[in-house]
Amino acid sequence: MAEEAAAPPTELKCRVEGRGPAILLLHGVGGTHTVWNDMVLGLSKEFQVLAPDLRGHGRTRAPSDSHFTFAEMMGDILRLLDDRGIRSAHLVGLSAGALLALRTALDRPDRVRSLTMVSGAAYTDSHTRAVAERWEETYSKEGTDRFALRLLKDLYYPDWVEANLDYADAVREQVKHQDFTPALRWAHAMASFDERTRVATVSRPTLIVQALNDAVVEASHARILRQSIPGAQIRLLAETGHTVPVERPKELSEAITAFVRSVESSSRTTPS
Repeated sequence: MAEEAAAPPTELKCRVEGRGPAILLLHGVGGTHTVWNDMVLGLSKEFQVLAPDLRGHGRTRAPSDSHFTFAEMMGDILRLLDDRGIRSAHLVGLSAGALLALRTALDRPDRVRSLTMVSGAAYTDSHTRAVAERWEETYSKEGTDRFALRLLKDLYYPDWVEANLDYADAVREQVKHQDFTPALRWAHAMASFDERTRVATVSRPTLIVQALNDAVVEASHARILRQSIPGAQIRLLAETGHTVPVERPKELSEAITAFVRSVESSSRTTPS
């Protein structure tokens, strides 16, 4: 794996709720910590939940020397854990956040108690690259409203959007005021992400959650991950789009809670 450029770690703005074993929630390209809003309070009943805005997203400003590589993003989340005095955490990533969680589990397994990949993959294929390229072209050439409509079409299951038009309107309004330049730079880094030669070496308990109607990451990637990572568990969700924490927060929360409980229980009963 070629060495990636990385500016020094920066401080991430972060929502923190609850006490107990730490769960770190990582959003994807263009997202913020708010993608987890419908899950945080439920998870925080028995866990300490950290939901940061990653570099250049939401409330976290990007230093001028930022490269938006995965090495850089990983440095930021490790600093967050250090600043909070957390030796290791259960990592939960959505989309590019799932790729970031996977990279961290591979490079720094000592900081990872478990890995949950939601709408993730071991590598970025031509389909996902084409989606990201379409986002960049729409954003740069067609204006924010067309860009918002493109995101709604790609990121959510059509029937869910029909039933949640207020949410769709909020997305369109948010896009008008958000600078997506950092997100698109992270998307460029995501285009070359490829851990197929290392994914089988993941040594932490792993849960894979994949929507069957995902228009960004094809569902076949979930099966590849399950077959590649020893002992990995899988949860497939029908009639669901890419942004699972928004469309199916209850089911995702329940799956993560049960999984983390089992990991914690196993760690307490395993002799040191």
